[in-house]
Amino acid sequence: METGTSTSNSGNSRNDSYETIKNGSWFNQFRNGCNPWMARYVYGLIFLIANLLAWAARDYGRRALNKVTKFKNCKEGENCLGTEGVLRVSLGCFLFYFVMFLSTLGTSKTHSPRDKWHSGWWSAKLIMWPALTIIPFLLPSTIILLYGELAHFGAGVFLLIQLISVISFITWLNECYQSQKDAERCHLRVMLLATTSYTVCIVGVILMYIWYAPDSSCLLNIFFITWTLFLIQLMTSIALHPKVNAGYLTPALMGLYVVFICWCAIRSEPVGENCNRKAAASNRTDWLTIISFVVALLAMVIATFSTGIDSQCFQFKKDVCSEGEEEEVEEDGVPYGYGFFHFVFATGAMYFAMLLIGWNTHHPMKKWTIDVGWTSTWVRIVNEWVAVCVYIWMLMAPIVLKTRRQRASGT
Repeated sequence: METGTSTSNSGNSRNDSYETIKNGSWFNQFRNGCNPWMARYVYGLIFLIANLLAWAARDYGRRALNKVTKFKNCKEGENCLGTEGVLRVSLGCFLFYFVMFLSTLGTSKTHSPRDKWHSGWWSAKLIMWPALTIIPFLLPSTIILLYGELAHFGAGVFLLIQLISVISFITWLNECYQSQKDAERCHLRVMLLATTSYTVCIVGVILMYIWYAPDSSCLLNIFFITWTLFLIQLMTSIALHPKVNAGYLTPALMGLYVVFICWCAIRSEPVGENCNRKAAASNRTDWLTIISFVVALLAMVIATFSTGIDSQCFQFKKDVCSEGEEEEVEEDGVPYGYGFFHFVFATGAMYFAMLLIGWNTHHPMKKWTIDVGWTSTWVRIVNEWVAVCVYIWMLMAPIVLKTRRQRASGT
C-alpha cells in the first residue's frame, strides 16, 4: 500500500514539475534540464546548423576542397560541393530526423522511455547527428541524385503540411473572434482586421503590377498577378455565400497569404528577365542581398519549427476559444506530437535543399541566393493555387457532406 502511495506521489510530483516548466519562462525551460519544451529549441538549432552547412557547401565549399577529397566518392571534391554538397548535407539531416520520427512516433505519455529519448540522451544524439551527416559523403553520386529526385516529393509534402497549418490557424483565429462574449466589440475588430488585410492585398497587387509588369509584353507576370486578384475575389464570394457564411476575416487573411506567395513566385524568376526589374537591381551582391538571404533562411527555419509543433491542425477535435470551455488535456499527455514534429523537420530538410538548389539538381545557383529559377517560380504558383483549392474545399466540405447525408437518409 505504501509502495503504491509513494509511486502515485512521485508521479504527481513529476507532473507538477512538468507543469511548472511548461508555464515558466523560456529561460526556465532550459534551466530545468531535459524536457520537451527545451528539446524542440535544440532540434530547431540543429536544423538551423544543417541549413548553414548546406549553404556553406554550396557557396564556399571550394575552400574545403582539400578536406573533401579524402572521401573517395567526391572525385576531387566536385561531387561533394555545389548542388551535390547541398543534397548530401540535406540527406544527413533527413536521416537524423527520420530516425527520430520512427523512434518517437505514437508517444502519448510524458516520462515514458520514448519521451525521455525525445527530450534527453543528448550525448548520444551529438554522436548520431554528425555521423549521419558524414555518411552521405561516403555514398556514390547516383544515390545522392536519386535522393534529390525524391526530395522534390518530400518538399511538396512539407509545403502541403505548412499550407494546412496556415489555413487551420486562420480558421482558428476566426472562430476565436466569433466565440467572444462581447459580440459588438468583436465585430469591430474583425471588420478592422479584414479591411486592413484587403487594403494590403490591393496595395500589394498594385505594387506587383508596377514592379513586375512594367509593360504589356510581361504577359506571364500579368497573368500571375491578375489570376491572384481573381482568386481573392473567388474566395471572398464563396465565403460570403449564404450557405457558407464564413465571414470576411478568413478570405481576407487568405488573400494576404496568396498575394505573398505570388510575390515570392515572381521574385524567384531568374535575374536578367526584363520584367523583373527588382531582380536586376539586386544582381550584384551587396548588404541588402545578404540580409535578404539571411532573413529568408531564418524564416524557413522558423516556419518549419512552428509547423512542427502544430500537430493539432491534423486532428478533427479542435480547441474551443470560449472562456471556461477549454478542451480537457491529460495531465501526463505530451505537449505536442513528437512523431509529427520530427516528420515535419525531415521533410523540411528536403525543402531547404530544394530552396538552395532552385528545385533543379542541374541548376547552378549564385552566391547569397535562395529559391531562384523558373522551377522555383512555378512551384510557388502551384502552391498558391493549391492553397486556394484547399481553402475552398474546407469551406464547401461541410455543405457537401451534409447534402450527402441527407440524400443517404432520404433513400
